[in-house]
Amino acid sequence: MISIKIQQLTKRFGAVTALHQLDLTIEPGELFFLLGPSGCGKTTLLRSMAGFYIPEEGKILFGDEDVTRLAPHKRNTGMMFQSYALWPHMSVAENVAFGLEERRVPKDEIRRRVGEALESVRMGNYADRKPNQLSGGQQQRVALARALVIRPRCLLLDEPLSNLDAKLRLEMRTEIRRVCKEFKLTTVYVTHDQKEALSVSDRMAILESGRILQVGTPREVYKRPTRKTVAHFIGETDFIAGKVTGILKDSATVETAIGRFDGVLGDPTCPPVVGQEVTLSIRPECWELSHVQQTPQNSVRGTIGGFVYLGEVAQYDLMVRDRVLKVFERNPRFVDGASRGELFATVAPEDVVILVG
Repeated sequence: MISIKIQQLTKRFGAVTALHQLDLTIEPGELFFLLGPSGCGKTTLLRSMAGFYIPEEGKILFGDEDVTRLAPHKRNTGMMFQSYALWPHMSVAENVAFGLEERRVPKDEIRRRVGEALESVRMGNYADRKPNQLSGGQQQRVALARALVIRPRCLLLDEPLSNLDAKLRLEMRTEIRRVCKEFKLTTVYVTHDQKEALSVSDRMAILESGRILQVGTPREVYKRPTRKTVAHFIGETDFIAGKVTGILKDSATVETAIGRFDGVLGDPTCPPVVGQEVTLSIRPECWELSHVQQTPQNSVRGTIGGFVYLGEVAQYDLMVRDRVLKVFERNPRFVDGASRGELFATVAPEDVVILVG
């Protein structure tokens, strides 16, 4: 296992700066996701790690080795792309063996390692088939085996599940995590799929316009976004504008047009001051509905303007004064007749995130 360190990395394409002096450390054996909207720089960063792009400034270290300007084939990385890139005229085994043959590995060892790699992705019985005889999920497993068979120092995945249907994506999420942990591989995974990142990663970085906005575990990024952009990108949220009326070390009180809220600071290193305009981020599932107001603080009064019933959960449009709040309720009770009339929605202070930027 190796660490990957990015130090002040800058990459330009003509007049466009795709990466702006990035700093990032990925721990040995970590399954790390790069997440963000199209054009944010995540694929550029991954391809810089692979050696396909040479940055204008900064360093890329694999462990203690500076690989910034090392040719791709000398970095010993395994890579999976959006397309499976399997040779159609070769069998599954021949596709997996290709990288070892290029490295002039002895034939007996190639046979053994190909067999081990295919077994690791549960494709041992498909060695003699051609790619066109496989499903999309099976082809993806072959591509993963091909990346693993060379025994890479790290694994780089560029939206590897984007061509699969929803059911196969769920299956392969679990499979990729299992294989990466089994092989103890440091893995960097690019995606724009929030659910994929939240369910598979150890940690993630959210990028925008070539800059890293936040790094953390899935729970940290989801529950404690440091910026409005991050809260908006990861999951759904209600944004409520307000003004700070009181502040403690890591929390504050905010007055808004729909009520007063106690909450926690999204970024305690950049606290607001009394009187400053801020934004509250409240996840829809954090609201608790009731016919009786539990507390005047962190509570709003409204009516349900519409709802979608999904069985285990209902999604409500709660009409509060002149705005609509999204409220999710598990094991729904306030549907049909029970939704009529005024309701109170209350949220715990630890679920109210106060954002400055």
